[in-house]
Amino acid sequence: MPLPARELHRSAYRPQPIFYPVLNEDYAIRIARDWNVKHDGAGFVTRFEVESEFLSRYPVQQAGGQTILELWVPAEELDDFNAHIAGEIQVVHEFR
Repeated sequence: MPLPARELHRSAYRPQPIFYPVLNEDYAIRIARDWNVKHDGAGFVTRFEVESEFLSRYPVQQAGGQTILELWVPAEELDDFNAHIAGEIQVVHEFR
């Protein structure tokens, strides 16, 4: 039986020492639209699920207001993180 998965959102990936999947679509939209477009010319929001048991190793971080929640996944753990994605990664918003 598959483990329950938790829905995450992510704006466009940029190489960095920590991967910051966010837990709120509105926050991901603001990053993609207001930051990534200005700095990279485009921004994308993706939606994907990751096995909840695996995610429990990453405490939820409040990066600002009450709805600005994200996980901090060290880049060297991304292969393991990716292996626990359940299903497909969907692009749900695109900004240019």
